[in-house]
Order: sequence, then C-alpha cells, then structure tokens
Amino acid sequence: MKFVHEVHQQRVCFDTGAAAERLVEEVARLSATRVMVIATSSSRAAAERITAGLPVAHWHDDVVMHVPVEVAERARAAAKGMDALVSVGGGSTTGLAKAVALTSGLPIVAVPTTYAGSEATAVWGLTEGTRKTTGTDPRVLPRSIVYDASLTTGLPVAMSVASGLNALAHCVDSMWAPNTDPIDQALAGEGIRALRTGLPKVVAAPEDLPGREEVLYAAYLAAAAFASAGSGLHHKICHVLGGMFALPHAQTHAVVLPHVLALNGPAAPAAQERIAAALAQPLPELLATLGAPRALRDLGMPADGIPAAVDAILPVAPASNPAPVTEETMTELLRAAWEGTR
Repeated sequence: MKFVHEVHQQRVCFDTGAAAERLVEEVARLSATRVMVIATSSSRAAAERITAGLPVAHWHDDVVMHVPVEVAERARAAAKGMDALVSVGGGSTTGLAKAVALTSGLPIVAVPTTYAGSEATAVWGLTEGTRKTTGTDPRVLPRSIVYDASLTTGLPVAMSVASGLNALAHCVDSMWAPNTDPIDQALAGEGIRALRTGLPKVVAAPEDLPGREEVLYAAYLAAAAFASAGSGLHHKICHVLGGMFALPHAQTHAVVLPHVLALNGPAAPAAQERIAAALAQPLPELLATLGAPRALRDLGMPADGIPAAVDAILPVAPASNPAPVTEETMTELLRAAWEGTR
C-alpha cells in the first residue's frame, strides 16, 4: 500500500437545531465585523433567523445556477469592504461565495441547506455562455461548515432525492477518480451506506430529523472523499451538460450516475464490489424506490445536443478512467441517459 492523502484545513460543526449559535461562534473566530450574507430570496427568512446574531453589513440574493461570470462579478463588487462571507443555501449559493473568495480571499462560513457537498471542497465553477469552467484553489474552501439538519426539512422530497444522489455520485466517482486513495474510498463507502439507509427515510418521512441527519452526514463524507480524489468522468460529463444546456445540477447527476457506473464498474471490479457491498442492492432498485429522475430529456436536454456534448467531454475526460472514453462509448452513454433506459 502506497499513497499520499492531503487533508484540507476546515472546521466542521454538526449540531441540529443550533445553526444560529454555531454561526456566531464561527464568525467570531474570524474576528469579522462586516459580513456579507449570500442567500436566495426564497431562503431569506430562514437565513435571517440564523444570522440574527452576526454583524451583517450586506445581503446578497443575486444567485444563479452554475454561477455565470456576470453574476460572480456583481457579487465581487458587492463584497468590497466586507471581511467575511456567510453562505446559506445549496450548491449555487456556496458556489457564488467561492467565486467571490477566489478573487478576494475573503473567508467563507458555509451553512448548507441541501446535500450538494460544495462546502467541503476547494473546487470552484464559473459559466461563461455555454461553457462551464472548473478549478481548484485553497482560497475557496470554506473555513467552517455549520451543518444543521433542521434546515433541510423544507427541501422538497424530489429535490432531496436528487441532491442526495448528487452526493452518491461524489462517492462513486471517488472510487476511481484520478487521485483516489484508500482513505477516499473508505469515506466514500461509508457515505454510500449512509445514503442508502438515509434517503429512503427522507422519502418516507420528510419532516423527521434522523433520516435528514444521516443524509447530511453522508453528504459531507461524499464531498470530503471527492475533494481529495478529484473529479472523475461522472463529474466531467455533468459539468459539460450543465453548462451547455443549463440543466439542473443535482437532477443531472442523478440521471447520469447509473450510466457511468454501468460503464466503469466492469472495468474496476474491486471498486464495483465495494460500491455493491455499501449499496446492498442494485442501484436501479434504489433509484426506483426513491422515485429518482431518469432521463436527460425530461430535464430539458435536446436530443440533437448529444454530439456537441460528446465533443466537449472527450478532451476533459480523465486519462485514468477505468473504461475507455471514446466517441462511441460517450455517445452510447448519453443516448441511454437522454432516453432514460437502464
């Protein structure tokens, strides 16, 4: 056994029902006196409640999926004179905070309300036109995360499922991503197990906290594994599709996941065996139980967009991917995902 595993410097506070108290503590640790809160207008009420004890100098609700460059520029301008950022919301909100931190170096305290996992990675993404660019920079890694499962109970079941499957995709991709190591795979395996048991509980009883806590815990493990292992084929595909066709992030991951697993699994039998043991059932069975989205066409992707997507995926696909990534395999994969076949 031989590997190098890099650990990110980040505080993780998991305390259901206590986000407001934890936020005060984490912002105080930064000695911040002028905080910019980033939250969508629809989550303003919840954000105001948990940030009531902070020195908030500016509220920013101009949040757009996939972080268009022009949206990032407006947020960067608004952040001048601030000394900390607090993001309250899902991946788009965290992503916008990262875009600001990328150029300003401002510290972020992230309060996730979905299972996106962006809060635990140093990965940023910006979209210009139809092209989404991603990168890694330590400046965008939030200094602290405040996890409060009670903040996720307002997330509709369908979105909870899609967001949770996005976390599952982080786990699966981490099994064979370019920098994967045994620690990443251990985190990913436990993440898969917790998602397999937690997500059905969320579907059955959306207001109950035990299931929400389990999925939120799994989302962190998934993101921590992904942050170290790097971006595998699944995420390269989804970033291309999201930027090119403005598809919803979590749902796109949910649709693409079984097709990448079907492609890579046979070429990586040890990883496939580990994934299967953690799932304890075939993935299609779990997806059916959860009522997961099945087809890219249902998300708004045009059928004639497949060739252009394939052309964009081939240059960014990891050279270390277990299965060959060719025009033929990608066309077949995207066609099946577009149609929703299993």
